[in-house]
Amino acid sequence: MKGIVSAAAASFCLLAASCSKPPAMQNSKRDIHSFSNPEQVRVKHLDLDYDVLFDKRILKGTATLTLDRQGASQLILDTRKLTIEKVEIAGSPAKFSLGASDPILGAPLTISLPANAATVRITYATSPEASALQWLDPAQTAGKKRPFLFTQSQAIHARSWIPLQDSPGVRMTYSARVRTPKDLLAVMSAPNDPNALRNGEYSFQQKQAIPSYLIALAVGDLQFRPIGKRTGVYAEPTVADRAAAEFSDTEKMLEATEALYGPYRWDRYDLLVLPPSFPFGGMENPGLTFATPTILAGDKSLVSLVAHELAHSWSGNLVTNATWADFWLNEGFTVYVERRIQEKVYGRDREEMEAALGRQELEREMAKLPAADQILHIDLKGRDPDDGVTSVPYEKGALLLRSLEQKYGREKFDAFLRQYFDHFAFQSITTETFVDYLQKNLLQGDTQFPLDEWLSKPGLHATAPRPTSSAFDKVAAAAKQWAGAQQSRSPTTGWTTHEWLHFLTALPPDLGPEKMRELDRAFSFTQTGNSEILDEWLLMAIRNKYKPAYPRLEQFLTTVGRRKYLKPLYEELVKTPEGRERAMAIYKKARPGYHSIATRTVDGILGMAKPTG
Repeated sequence: MKGIVSAAAASFCLLAASCSKPPAMQNSKRDIHSFSNPEQVRVKHLDLDYDVLFDKRILKGTATLTLDRQGASQLILDTRKLTIEKVEIAGSPAKFSLGASDPILGAPLTISLPANAATVRITYATSPEASALQWLDPAQTAGKKRPFLFTQSQAIHARSWIPLQDSPGVRMTYSARVRTPKDLLAVMSAPNDPNALRNGEYSFQQKQAIPSYLIALAVGDLQFRPIGKRTGVYAEPTVADRAAAEFSDTEKMLEATEALYGPYRWDRYDLLVLPPSFPFGGMENPGLTFATPTILAGDKSLVSLVAHELAHSWSGNLVTNATWADFWLNEGFTVYVERRIQEKVYGRDREEMEAALGRQELEREMAKLPAADQILHIDLKGRDPDDGVTSVPYEKGALLLRSLEQKYGREKFDAFLRQYFDHFAFQSITTETFVDYLQKNLLQGDTQFPLDEWLSKPGLHATAPRPTSSAFDKVAAAAKQWAGAQQSRSPTTGWTTHEWLHFLTALPPDLGPEKMRELDRAFSFTQTGNSEILDEWLLMAIRNKYKPAYPRLEQFLTTVGRRKYLKPLYEELVKTPEGRERAMAIYKKARPGYHSIATRTVDGILGMAKPTG
């Protein structure tokens, strides 16, 4: 397998016409995280037909692949712990072999292709330990009555439930027939029927070509609530009304994005609220964002996540990173668009607060990351692409685009972005492709913009924008007063979530338990229902040995599986011997309820890492 040389070790020479492309760019089109051979034969349509077997915790059925051949004699697919029963071509058995398993990549499935073979049908079953699938018992759901299944295919987990070319550079349409227990509803990352009857048999058709990581399935006791002419919410009955109220501005966000960057091209935009074990805040599955319940704050203060996942309908789903080294093309663009949506719907002040908090988070995380992981065009050779999911592709990528906006003006940059989304619609592109397009359509020979340093150097460029908020100046003053001994303190009435977060991060790290107790008495942080505020407070509680918060810490870690919260809390715990002991005790209880993506992260923090292949 050809690798990608370290982006830190090679300058891209982007601004000098005489420079040849360095190795990092030359090899960037080869997806090092896939065994497949799309340059020889490419899957263009996938048809799934299977049973959802909760008793065995497996999916069992067939995957039929329609091929676009370039004279290839073999089709190589990605798999992970799949049991392949048989492979057929034109109704006859086909010769196939399953290669050795790699801890990260899984195992290649090689199928011999006779002349003129246009389709391949694979009969198979998933493993109960499939990394993309989480099977939840009724007790792990909101309703406590029925089981739940959901998938998480990004980055390379689709291969654990479908044999396919599991690369973001390969786009395909798909259809599916899914059989479930009759009291459950199935939904997928395709147009869903809000009026579908629960009969145990469901059909789906995604007519737009999408990469494998966007194929998604969920099965559970779900109800639908409309929130707009093209938008709605699926959730368990006890959550549905609350979620619909929280997400009631979604249609406004959709219209705002269309006004900025062109038409929405995915039919409906619905959201599915998952049980709390979902390892991410949200997943941008086309037409049906999968979302964590931790954003249901009751005041719409955390719906930036909805704006983010909606923005992916343009940046990510419509124009996709071709390899995981180009992940920033998905996430940096999406954070930028997310903030523009927030500004249009909720105003500039809120957008600036969120942008300022985003830069703070980036600086905090980069201080702990090795230099190679602070680079936008990251080298992931020999690593799981999930390792690249830090704030760097998100926030540093967004700052690069904000820097371009500031230099060339918002009007010109908006026109460029809209043209970019139209030009590359339904395509997967590399950083190299983006750079070429940027040079021709925006920079146009401008040698002053430091693009090379943004893409290939660690840290932030000296000219990186620093978003500011006047409201945060007052918050910082209040934090200084609380950290000191002043009896007269600034008022906090009416503060938003963003102001409270800035307040907590502006406090000294070594407050001590008595000052923590004083803050808790004043503001009841330990009992807050806002997950973002609680997460920051619990980090402070661990750091300052504030024991009254320990029961809430355990409750939070055993009921929420969102990786964003788990990672920093466990990392903070293991810094002391007593903290490590507490972390191990909590994790023993919590681990069975976490998704495999989360357990891989926490296993590594606690020194319990196991192979993923």
